[in-house]
Amino acid sequence: MSNVAIVLGAGSGTRMNMAKNKLLLEIDGKTVIERSVQAFLNISDIDEVIVTVREEDVDEYSKLINDKRVTFVIGGDTRQNSVKNAVNTIDDAELIIIHDGARPFVAEEDIESTLRAAKEYGAAALGVFVKDTIKIVDSFNFVIDTPDRSTLFAVQTPQIFDFKKYKEALKAADDDEMDFTDDCQLIEYVGGRVKMVSGSYNNIKITTPEDIALAKGIIAKE
Repeated sequence: MSNVAIVLGAGSGTRMNMAKNKLLLEIDGKTVIERSVQAFLNISDIDEVIVTVREEDVDEYSKLINDKRVTFVIGGDTRQNSVKNAVNTIDDAELIIIHDGARPFVAEEDIESTLRAAKEYGAAALGVFVKDTIKIVDSFNFVIDTPDRSTLFAVQTPQIFDFKKYKEALKAADDDEMDFTDDCQLIEYVGGRVKMVSGSYNNIKITTPEDIALAKGIIAKE
């Protein structure tokens, strides 16, 4: 069976204060979405890449990404629904690989490490240990707890799952009218375990204008 990557590209530029999709921003001559998709096309264990896209961006995405292994699916009104739209086009697969299109600097070796972990454990996600001390606060912003930093991961993508287990978790969430912003939460919701894989702090998510400066710095160091 094949391994299928879903690259989520149906976002907007709201927090970037942009009228257009932030994934169409060019960084050093290449758009964010091109960089994100290419990382998965370079992995021999990935057979197909599905890109979720807003209807108004289909033509532009199609011009930028011209590869027979890539198909486009219209995204939904939430992250979970966008993934579901893509999942519904897949007949069968061994693993499903889900990645934020706004993370253009994911390293190929980190994708491969997460793939290996998912094959062994059935679910794996890329992330990094948090650098800062985290405070838990109450509704009035008074500190009530300080968790042990050594046990805290900032989760990234890709997040990779056994396809059948993921579909079962997605159905359970839909049946219970739950909507999650993180795919690992789906697996956790049905009692599954997710193996965390330590990745790179360069795997940033392009979300605000400040992230563009960080992105340029990452490219300058390559």
